[in-house]
Amino acid sequence: MKVLVIGAGNMGLTYAEGMADSPLLNRRKLMIFDVSDEKISSLEKVDKFDVYRNLEDCLPKADIVFVAVKPYHSDELFQEMKNMINSDQIFISLMAGVTIETIQNSLDIKKVVRAMPNLPAKVGMGMTSFTAAKELSRVELLMVRNLLDTTGEAIHVANENFINASTGISGSGPAYVFYFMQSMLEAALKMGFSQNDSKILVTQTFEGAVRLFTESDLSPNSWMKMVASKGGTTQAALDSMEDNNVKELIKEAAYAAFNRATELGK
Repeated sequence: MKVLVIGAGNMGLTYAEGMADSPLLNRRKLMIFDVSDEKISSLEKVDKFDVYRNLEDCLPKADIVFVAVKPYHSDELFQEMKNMINSDQIFISLMAGVTIETIQNSLDIKKVVRAMPNLPAKVGMGMTSFTAAKELSRVELLMVRNLLDTTGEAIHVANENFINASTGISGSGPAYVFYFMQSMLEAALKMGFSQNDSKILVTQTFEGAVRLFTESDLSPNSWMKMVASKGGTTQAALDSMEDNNVKELIKEAAYAAFNRATELGK
């Protein structure tokens, strides 16, 4: 299996590194293409990549092609790609808002997968949702999932509406967590903790809470009840959040991201 990644930005390079370090390529080097001379010079120092600056040297050879460029570059890129591809190739798009139908029509192909990754993929803890055109076989879908799993977890969703929805939950979700963490860090600093101690307090609290949740069958509500006692400190904090409608505001934020992803797709 020959895999090509087009675009060595954050997500493209993250997936390239994950796949190159996995056994899925059967000791073949992963092909990676970029237009930046600086990026190419940096990539050429990495032994696990075959680095290209011309699409005609790599695109026709690939079985699976990851497209990881900014959406506004897609039209120009597709024009350049169109005469170099064949109908057996599988194209996996990491571009937000670019639909499967758009890619199929632009490249005159059928086997297209649309994926929504997130930033924790950089540390092997990513969450990727993906959906595919009906022309992909079950074997091809499994192969795609295995490749996406190299950066964390992947789930196959029914249609592109769920890709937009997952943008609001997992795609943009790390930013919501960082927003909450930043608020807690600022509160800790205001209470007099040092920068280092504040970071330890907040980081360990988040990591511990996530571990408790993932290693049990209890819901977040159940864990909150275990932490909070009537009239206690935790209940005071939770009451403050309820009084300030924090839960609904978080839901609204997730829907704002979802709605924006839908708009971009149009």
